[in-house]
Amino acid sequence: MAALLEAKDLCKSFGAGAGKVEVLKDINLSVAAGETVALVGASGAGKSTLLHILGTLDRPTSGKVLFGGEEVFRQSDNALARFRNRTIGFVFQFHHLLPEFSALENTIMPLLISGMKRNEAEEIAAKLLGEVGLSHRLTHKPGELSGGEQQRVAIARALVHSPKLLLADEPTGNLDMKTSEGVHDLLSEIHDTKGVTLMIVTHNERLAAGMGKTIRLVDGRIE
Repeated sequence: MAALLEAKDLCKSFGAGAGKVEVLKDINLSVAAGETVALVGASGAGKSTLLHILGTLDRPTSGKVLFGGEEVFRQSDNALARFRNRTIGFVFQFHHLLPEFSALENTIMPLLISGMKRNEAEEIAAKLLGEVGLSHRLTHKPGELSGGEQQRVAIARALVHSPKLLLADEPTGNLDMKTSEGVHDLLSEIHDTKGVTLMIVTHNERLAAGMGKTIRLVDGRIE
């Protein structure tokens, strides 16, 4: 299968001189379109930093990230933001929902920001919320939802632009075991039904075992 996402000689460091900290060291990886990947390793190994760079939320110190064969960091920040918004979906450990808005309103925001008309955005968002089991919760605000339901809203929001790549950083880190399993199953179902390429940072061995590929980071290097 053709590579959708590639990292070549990727390095990331913070600080300079005696205070310099190398977080990622010579990372090389390739993820095929439609593949599922678990990114695992001890805390501080660089997993989240790598995910953020692959998702273009941060730039590397050196090295390249290619998406569909094109080097993404050659683009300006504005062009990179447009690329990211239409191509990549993100789910984080903390759902980052706005408390004053309903589940539907939180989900449609990326579409409204991109200029879509509200009625069209609401139709897309309502369909996605139904697909994640929340058709009865459209008007509920985050404070009225359980932790698992809040994360399902965040997943629906990540999917509104039909991204080619879905990146999830410890998406069940704040959830109990039963709720976590439900979110794991949902992510697997999304991959199966939508064909989205899926990369997940996780400490959960069950979730990692269910992915097609596991990448293990040790002290900023792929083991």
